[in-house]
Amino acid sequence: MHASPFPHEPEGWEAPQTILLILAHPDDPEFFCGATIARWCALGHTVHYCLLTRGDKGVRDQVVSPEELAATREHEQRCAADTLGVKDVFYLDYEDGYLVADLETRRAVARVIRRVRPDILVTCDPTQIFGDNSINHPDHRTVGQVVVDALFPAAGNPLYFPELLHEEGLQPHSVHELWLTVTGHPNVSVDVTEQWERKIAALHCHATQIADMAALDERLRARRTPDSTPEAPRYEEKFRRFKFR
Repeated sequence: MHASPFPHEPEGWEAPQTILLILAHPDDPEFFCGATIARWCALGHTVHYCLLTRGDKGVRDQVVSPEELAATREHEQRCAADTLGVKDVFYLDYEDGYLVADLETRRAVARVIRRVRPDILVTCDPTQIFGDNSINHPDHRTVGQVVVDALFPAAGNPLYFPELLHEEGLQPHSVHELWLTVTGHPNVSVDVTEQWERKIAALHCHATQIADMAALDERLRARRTPDSTPEAPRYEEKFRRFKFR
């Protein structure tokens, strides 16, 4: 018996997977789980990004042109995606900061799921309101809620948004797994020590969002697991994982 070409834990996938990340803003994929994305790409899986906004409000205490900022952040995101090995990046063009979990947005996300037909779907945990001395961005919570609602039951049921099937020819699709990032209830940890520097390199592409690159590097390299040392650090990214079949 031949060994599986994809025996790597904790995923346990036995074949190349199509992985779709649906998140709110440029830089969310890299900050939330960039090392895991790099791992998946290196293992031969195909990764797609769908971002609901172009990050047109990603500033602090300054007034800039939202259109110019969005264009810059789109370029930054493409750079970061290329650094990790992501196949493509596309946007749904909602306004940054104003995401709402309504039926129109749910339809748009269900459309993306049916078009890409991923095996694995990744988004934010919609229940995560607070972090350590922080408040989770409302767009992060909203995108998670929209994706979960679009995934079940809309994406896999032909009677939901029937225009997707009858007018656009998009057949229903059910994913094998849902992975939630930015979660307070993880049930899987991915060892990403080998990919940690690649995550940092990808984040360097997001220059508009990082005031002090050296300080960011220091914080990220200090985020090692408690059982490791500065001389031999180990890094993990955590998710809440649901397997449907």
